[in-house]
Amino acid sequence: MSGAWGCSSTGRALVSKTSGCRFKSCRPRLMRKIQLIFLNAVPTLLMIGLIPFILNDYALLLLYVLIAAAAFWIKKERNDLLFFAFGFFAMVLSEYLFVSTGVETFVRNSLFGVMPVWLPVLWGYGFVAIKRASEILKS
Repeated sequence: MSGAWGCSSTGRALVSKTSGCRFKSCRPRLMRKIQLIFLNAVPTLLMIGLIPFILNDYALLLLYVLIAAAAFWIKKERNDLLFFAFGFFAMVLSEYLFVSTGVETFVRNSLFGVMPVWLPVLWGYGFVAIKRASEILKS
């Protein structure tokens, strides 16, 4: 065999030269990673799904805070709050600049008259979900 496949160190199974992973043992690990990434994305998906149903921005903000708090109560990893805070503040600034330059507009503008008041919480938790997905993929 040539190309991207070769024999394992024991000589009994084909191993990808790029990932070093055997066919039978790869699938469960990959599926578990996909499952963990999806579970970490559930709070963000729930938040996005609520947007068309809750028209009051302040009620939606309260629900977002409760969802994020519950998600952190269920699972809090090292630096989660740091990533949340970074996403929260960095995206407030970024969204403000985008809107002020005309690149982006929002129909809901309850925060500074520019963007929805709940958006920074969504972005903050989105950063946490991305950090966790990255860590899962690295493991």
